[in-house]
Amino acid sequence: MVLLGEVFPNFVAETNIGQIDFHKWLGDSWGILFSHPNDFTPVCTTELARVAQLMPEFQRLGIKVIAVSCNSVDSHKRWIDDIKSYGEITENDFPYPIIADESRDLAMKLGMLDPSEVNSQGLPVSARAVFVIDPKKKMRLSILYPATCGRNFDELVRVVESLQLTDKHKVATPADWKKGEPVMVDPSVSDEVAKKTYGENIKVMSLPSGKQYVRIVPQPMS
Repeated sequence: MVLLGEVFPNFVAETNIGQIDFHKWLGDSWGILFSHPNDFTPVCTTELARVAQLMPEFQRLGIKVIAVSCNSVDSHKRWIDDIKSYGEITENDFPYPIIADESRDLAMKLGMLDPSEVNSQGLPVSARAVFVIDPKKKMRLSILYPATCGRNFDELVRVVESLQLTDKHKVATPADWKKGEPVMVDPSVSDEVAKKTYGENIKVMSLPSGKQYVRIVPQPMS
């Protein structure tokens, strides 16, 4: 199991676009690797279609996206037509690769197998795992959903916008934050430094404890 902040392990895999070396494929980009339980299944079809629809947003943020399941390359290629039809995707080329992990080696290595969900042969299938990897190849976010619960991929766009912003500035994003909304001064920043940086733009919340730790500022734009 990979922990937050650790280097995400490299691997070589077959995909619908050919063999890839994951770290070389990722290059200097942010990356999202997400697994799905099985090809030709309803929830998975909606998810991969939604990711295809969101590719302009992922590209805007410099994110490369790749999917994986315990199915063959041939299965992926045949399923892509269904995904494109469901998502009303008109481009000839599918916008991101899908890894074939029939051996389940990658799913086991990354802790993605769901023992409660099995295929027609009685073998466990991939859970709905999501990993966000930064340009230094470090894992920055990990989410694991059960097979029956489809993911919110708009949330992944939001998360990466937060990660990229907070990497650049000493701020943190509050609950339900969206791009352009106010943020909070990171607790590691002293009041003196915060005042020098943000001046009169700091709003300090008055709380029953009397502690002035909620310091709200406009989102830095540069």
